[in-house]
Amino acid sequence: MSTSDQDRHHRPPPSRNRQPPRSKVSKRVLLRVASVACGIQFGWALQLSLLTPYVQELGIPHAWASVIWLCGPLSGLFVQPLVGHSSDRCKSKYGRRRPFIVAGAAAIAVSVLVIGHAADIGWACGDREGKIKPRAIVAFVLGFWILDVANNMTQGPCRALLADLTENDNRRTRVANGYFSLFMAIGNILGYATGSYNGWYKVFPFTKTVACNVECANLKSAFYIDVVFIAITTILSITAAHETPLASSPSHQTHGQQSSGGGTDEAFLTEILGTFRYFPGSVWMILLVTALTWIGWFPFILFDTDWMGREIYGGEPNQ
Repeated sequence: MSTSDQDRHHRPPPSRNRQPPRSKVSKRVLLRVASVACGIQFGWALQLSLLTPYVQELGIPHAWASVIWLCGPLSGLFVQPLVGHSSDRCKSKYGRRRPFIVAGAAAIAVSVLVIGHAADIGWACGDREGKIKPRAIVAFVLGFWILDVANNMTQGPCRALLADLTENDNRRTRVANGYFSLFMAIGNILGYATGSYNGWYKVFPFTKTVACNVECANLKSAFYIDVVFIAITTILSITAAHETPLASSPSHQTHGQQSSGGGTDEAFLTEILGTFRYFPGSVWMILLVTALTWIGWFPFILFDTDWMGREIYGGEPNQ
């Protein structure tokens, strides 16, 4: 028998279960998916620049203003892992990530509208002229905390969706993360620029009411723009990506069969806390540097506009 005949006989038959290689997702698609970061960061910039002074206008003392911001770190600590855990196991026909992105964007829109109308809500519930508006404060804090939760609820699935689309291609993953960071920067620039303009109440004259003065009307108008912006970027993002539902994905079916045969999964929080045991020293050093960086950076971004208004321009937010 010749060598060619031997090769023919020993050649393994083609596998019928072999999946065809997936085509790479274009950079244009990655760009559109990452665009939702622009809408998220637009609202985040408005939140950072406008809300610390505004909450003092409602009557919350300066010393207590930072307590409201506790929801940001707390939601980042709990919401993002929970959302990530849930989205990994989501079996929606629309995919694993997009339902959470849409839900988070909708929650952002609702929360900023509640914040912008906090003074009007307080007035409708019985607040009148005075330094302290308790009902408006309740509405503001409720909207503020929902906004922080919604921001964390949207960012995590968006990053995970980019990772899903690039799969194991490290170069394209770096490109996708670069797009995400680019849109975050653009959103910051546009958000801070929008918050700095003090003539929005003239563009949207209906925002000025008995309970809402010029500063309140400007803030309300800026959040109206934020709602439009987050809606546009969310639509661009979710219509660009095509997700395979978890139940119909061959790789996930195999993983699901293996996990079901192996018994119940570990408790979620136990699984997360257990990973800390396996971190090498270099990872702990990175975590320490990150923590110290945020300890120094977060007070600055929370109180820079408040400090400028008080110390540089001699203003008083609650007058």
